[in-house]
Amino acid sequence: MTIHREGRVLLFWLLIILVAANYALYYFLPDARFWLNVSMLLSIGLYLIILQFFRNPIFQLPKDDSLVYAPADGKVVVIEEALEDEFLKEKRKQVSIFMSPINVHVNRSPVAGKVAFFKYHPGKYLVAWHPKSSTENERTSMVLQMKNGTQIMVRQIAGALARRIKWYVGEGDQLEQNGEFGFIKFGSRVDLYLPLDAEILVGMDQVTKGGRTPIARLKG
Repeated sequence: MTIHREGRVLLFWLLIILVAANYALYYFLPDARFWLNVSMLLSIGLYLIILQFFRNPIFQLPKDDSLVYAPADGKVVVIEEALEDEFLKEKRKQVSIFMSPINVHVNRSPVAGKVAFFKYHPGKYLVAWHPKSSTENERTSMVLQMKNGTQIMVRQIAGALARRIKWYVGEGDQLEQNGEFGFIKFGSRVDLYLPLDAEILVGMDQVTKGGRTPIARLKG
């Protein structure tokens, strides 16, 4: 387990602020033992909560060109046919994974492929399970083209708490399967748009592990 790069600066300054605040409380109110203890416990609790937001587990990455792996830790909240009209311009099987604040926030490439399309959209911060969050919230859209020509869209969506999406890719980049491509701070949602003939391997409310849980099996 390591700490993700997105959290290192924040965690450093948060530690400095909390230590300074507790030192100031001790300096000016040395006899307020009860409040000193409360402040210390709250500071430790807050730091541990923020720390777990940025954990980055280390594990062996599976490779299988016939499988689409989960792009994020979370829970499956949508499995349905939907029209993807931004780039693919056709009906697809949509699988959406909700990332809660306690999940690992790293986003991983579900397949190996070339980034054929990438676009960032500023937008609203509706709750991630809102039906319009896929089209109205702050989001990114990335289309991966596999060696056999199959295209899969991955969409990062910010929610009510997640106010910052990070990505590390651009059009033309080549991604390895389960390689890290982005991060959503404090949770949210990731949508997959898969071919209609893909065999879905997960069910509603199933817990997923990014880079480890097979979401679908591709035909051909």
